[in-house]
Amino acid sequence: MTSCVRILGVDPGLRTMGWGVVDVVGSRLSFVACGSLRSRPADSLAERLRALHEGLVGVIADHAPAEAAVEETFVNADPQSALKLGQARGIALLAPALAGLPVAEYAANLIKKTVTGAGHAEKAQIALMVKFLLPKSDAASPDAADALAVALTHARLRASRRLAAAVAARGR
Repeated sequence: MTSCVRILGVDPGLRTMGWGVVDVVGSRLSFVACGSLRSRPADSLAERLRALHEGLVGVIADHAPAEAAVEETFVNADPQSALKLGQARGIALLAPALAGLPVAEYAANLIKKTVTGAGHAEKAQIALMVKFLLPKSDAASPDAADALAVALTHARLRASRRLAAAVAARGR
């Protein structure tokens, strides 16, 4: 009998951080929950990061995932924005790691390709495919839909990642 694995997907952002939780049993996927964590732009950077951290810690406590996956961010905007986004991404990696979860990272194009079949899909296409793959999902924001797409990508690729790690470990 195949056991259930609960996966947390995170779409990092400083203003809005999306999160989504799915259960995986064999190749069957089911929606658990999703949402967005928001920080207040008027707050200091430290306060915004604290709010995102506390929110993500709460999501982890509420939904008890076994694994986490985070979208790698690619930003070609100004360096200051890229640094701030990187700090929010640090929160997205740190909170599950502190909870003892293994954390995988996936490039945005890989997530899009895995979920929609096209590496340059638009947010609307991703949201439609997430709804198709998880009919009970209720993503109210693009960030939550993107986070579910991250979780779906991890669900589909986690077995191959484990196999590659085992092969690499044997070669040492």
